[in-house]
Amino acid sequence: MDFVLGGAAACGACFFTNPLEVVKTRMQLQGELKSRGTYQVYYRNVFHAFYTIGKIDGLAGLQKGLVPGLVYQFFMNGVRLGSYAIIESLGYIHTDGRVSATKSIVSGAIAGVVGAVMGSPIYLVKTHLQSQSTSSIAVGHQYKHRGMMHALLAIHKQHGILGLWRGASAAVPRVSVGSAAQLSTFSASKELVTDLQVFSEGSWLIALSAGMISSVVVVLAMTPFDVVSTRLYNQPVDHVGKGILYRGFVDCFSKTLKKEGMSGLYKGLGASYFRIGPHTILSLLFWNELRTLYHSYG
Repeated sequence: MDFVLGGAAACGACFFTNPLEVVKTRMQLQGELKSRGTYQVYYRNVFHAFYTIGKIDGLAGLQKGLVPGLVYQFFMNGVRLGSYAIIESLGYIHTDGRVSATKSIVSGAIAGVVGAVMGSPIYLVKTHLQSQSTSSIAVGHQYKHRGMMHALLAIHKQHGILGLWRGASAAVPRVSVGSAAQLSTFSASKELVTDLQVFSEGSWLIALSAGMISSVVVVLAMTPFDVVSTRLYNQPVDHVGKGILYRGFVDCFSKTLKKEGMSGLYKGLGASYFRIGPHTILSLLFWNELRTLYHSYG
């Protein structure tokens, strides 16, 4: 049941945050491997990107990749939050009744890796679909998928089953860093807010405040990995399915740093916060509330 609750909580959050995911993906691909001032800027900031995509691709353009987004959130977060809840209920993250930072970071990372590897093919397709746009505002490599199933079948037909797991090497560090940061800071922040006694015991505002603290840490820790991940998933491939621009995670990280500097690794930071911030807050809040409801009736 913990797996289902974790997945349902994340899907609820995904409906609201998917347009930001589209904006973030486009901003991360803009000016790929080009130094500042040598490329056309289609998206100046989060709000301008929102306006541009809405105006040129239409409102439907802002919900691109929603289906794989929901499927990914359900499976990846179902597995991630579900396995974390099981680890937590077995008492592994506590030392002498208090949350242990090290144990919760390790548990969060393990739970994240399991989820990331399982959800990688869906994330690959989601990235392709979200970067597809009208040629006048196109950034990154443009795939011509018609939808999630069409994309999965096309990739499988061309590059076999392994082709579907292309880019998973970036998903593992991305999700494990994000997951460890999110779940450990959420557990610790919840304890801190409860100790400060700002809100009454058991109030949903405790989970909300903890989610807000957690999301700042997550965005700062995760954005460079997120940029690398988006680029690896979206890069064009040769006939055997090998990436044309990057050989792998380390190669992409160093090329981006060399060509675009530190700011290149933090591209789309604003969109990332607006995306990951509310998503973290909403999914952790929904998860907390769903678990409370389930245990009070269970």
